Amino acid sequence: MALPEIILPKWMAKIGTKLPGKPPRFVLVSVLNTMLKKGLLPADMELFAGRKFEIEVLDAGIKVRFSADTEKFLDDNFSGAPDLRLAANGIDFMRMMMREEDPDTLFFNRKLQIEGDTELGLITKNLLDSVEWPFSEWFLKRSTSTLD
Repeated sequence: MALPEIILPKWMAKIGTKLPGKPPRFVLVSVLNTMLKKGLLPADMELFAGRKFEIEVLDAGIKVRFSADTEKFLDDNFSGAPDLRLAANGIDFMRMMMREEDPDTLFFNRKLQIEGDTELGLITKNLLDSVEWPFSEWFLKRSTSTLD
């Protein structure tokens, strides 16, 4: 079942920009590292070592910045420009994680912004496309049952 086109109201993004970045950053980094340890994230960490990332959920006003070393992702709110920035509305990130849309389609339809190092962007985009997100089926069942 396809996810509905849901874009949060603009006032929510205004609130989101005022919230601290530590909680979503901690959650994202913890999930990525857990998936890495369990072999669910087929990442060659050498490719990400020393790199700075920014993921922005546009309609929620949430911006998460983190980095990586040779072994794991780091809860690091760096300053300056990221090496790679990914930005999209929340529903489009969900579509990507649930494999309803692939990153290329979202990018070419201007629903996914990828900025920064081109090679790092391709590696990251391909990694995102290859991951079987363990919670996606649960989320789909849960979200569609609340819409009925």
